[in-house]
Amino acid sequence: MKAFVYEAVDPSGRKVRGEVEALDPTSLTRTLEQRGLLVLAVETSAPSRPRPRFGFGFRARREVLEVTRALASLLPAGLPLARALAAASNVATGRVATALESVRDRVEHGETLAAALSYHPDLFSPVYLGLVRAGEKSSDLSGAFARLSHQLERDEQMRAKLLSASVYPLLLAILGGLAILVLLVYVIPRFAELLEGTGAILPRSTAVVLSVSTTVRSLWPLFAAAPVLIALFVAWTRTNAQGQRAWTSLLLRLPLIANFVRQRLAGQFARMMGTLVSGGATLVSALDDTVESLADPVARDETVRVRDRVREGSALNRALEEGTLFPGLLAQLIAVGEQSSNLAQFLLKAADIFEEKTERTVQRLVTVLEPMMIVLFGGIVAVVALALLQAIYGINAGTFR
Repeated sequence: MKAFVYEAVDPSGRKVRGEVEALDPTSLTRTLEQRGLLVLAVETSAPSRPRPRFGFGFRARREVLEVTRALASLLPAGLPLARALAAASNVATGRVATALESVRDRVEHGETLAAALSYHPDLFSPVYLGLVRAGEKSSDLSGAFARLSHQLERDEQMRAKLLSASVYPLLLAILGGLAILVLLVYVIPRFAELLEGTGAILPRSTAVVLSVSTTVRSLWPLFAAAPVLIALFVAWTRTNAQGQRAWTSLLLRLPLIANFVRQRLAGQFARMMGTLVSGGATLVSALDDTVESLADPVARDETVRVRDRVREGSALNRALEEGTLFPGLLAQLIAVGEQSSNLAQFLLKAADIFEEKTERTVQRLVTVLEPMMIVLFGGIVAVVALALLQAIYGINAGTFR
């Protein structure tokens, strides 16, 4: 007996989902139909797997890319999957090599490659698993790895561009923040002792600066714990579904960031759908795999809604138009693809467009952010310096009266 997850429609027209044990999908479908249910889908229930860890290093990511390239070269040559995995493991080290040995062992014992890879979610992303699953369903695993290799290379290039664009603003923020903190915690209190020792009445601007300095000094444990709290928050948003949902929902409410998030999610959706459809998957099957492959919970929820509308008979472009998450351009491009019977090509084209838009948006944000941060930190230093100079000038002026 195996555990299966099913989705069906009851006599009242309401969709129901459940998990039961049966000998095989056929017997389960027959049993559910005897109960008056219209079965829509039956899938093997995935066993519990380890939770993904918080990211993984650059070296492991590069090794996964090299392994994917190797498999994309070995499988078209007719090499059996188990032997191809053994050969590809030669380009990996450490935990990537260990994971590949585990995957090969599971494949030799009858598990599908996608199921075996899913036991290592910290190395193989949901998109990776989805493309492998689609390749297995379409009997084109070599083509799936070729597309995966291309996609991982694009992701690595995008990641490198984003990193290079964000290094300077990040360093500027850290150094500027530390400079302001040292100014408020160490420098200003020294001036405060000198100014208070004169007994003179301090200008209002100087009193405000000294008050801010006193407040910051009293809250120094909070500032010391801030990096730890930020790291924990980022880990929560990356490894917890509720955290990811809350973070994406927050970003979608920010005026300057919302378009960037929508473009990024639209690019992921279009890339996944285009790759699956071009690999021979039907539209509903591609939507099913995309639901399982998207990492963002908000994007998954929207894709589930789109999938349900398509199952009810709606065109894909109309189902997308009814939502608010993806930009309208995605639905327009898909409409052209459906009308020309070339949906896969237009989905991949849409992915290219939104990925380019995402890159340009990041570059614009960085370009605007750098001068804003310089003006902000410079303004703070100028305000503090003017306040202190005003107090010193007032004291010196008073000595000549």
